[in-house]
Amino acid sequence: MNKDKSSSTRNQILHLLKVKGPMTVGDMAGELGITEMAVRRHLNTLERDNLIQTRLLRQAMGRPTNVYSLSDEADHMFPKNYHDLTLEFLGDIQKLQGAEMVEALFNLRAQRQEDTYKTIVPEHTDFEKKLEMLAKMQNEKGYMVEVKKDESTGKYFFVESNCPISNVAKEYVHACNCEKTLFEKVLDANVEQEECMATGGDNCVYVIDKKQENK
Repeated sequence: MNKDKSSSTRNQILHLLKVKGPMTVGDMAGELGITEMAVRRHLNTLERDNLIQTRLLRQAMGRPTNVYSLSDEADHMFPKNYHDLTLEFLGDIQKLQGAEMVEALFNLRAQRQEDTYKTIVPEHTDFEKKLEMLAKMQNEKGYMVEVKKDESTGKYFFVESNCPISNVAKEYVHACNCEKTLFEKVLDANVEQEECMATGGDNCVYVIDKKQENK
């Protein structure tokens, strides 16, 4: 119960700083109806979690005082509507310039991802290392990747448990096609998509088969 109450108070502090901007401990204590000591305890936790930042405010009279504000990290705590906005823009582009332009945009995104990957992974990296680095790159974008190997066939299963662009992928299948193409290019492998969250699957599952080297 106390833990829930503490969490609620910290959320109230974050909300206050979002709505009112930088505040002192005294300001927050007055708004919340709690002691300054209690406010400081919650601020210590928020500062530890990198959700707030502080600066020293010098005053014309009296001692300098600390002023607290939200960090950039805290911005992720508040609701966003990026997916709907993206879908609206893509729909407008399709109306104005046709489906070919939307497809070209996805292709540009795929090329940018490929270029990013190639700057991270040296050209002659071995296959499993390439796969590991690709998984890391996807994880940094929130895809929650797990790589499994079928020892009997030598094939790899690249399983994504989360799709950060699922709302877009449900409307524009080209987003998934570009991801498959990206995997083929950066791994130099045969890739098949076995399951897709955008079409109702529990995960996005890619079966990756390393190309046989010519002897």
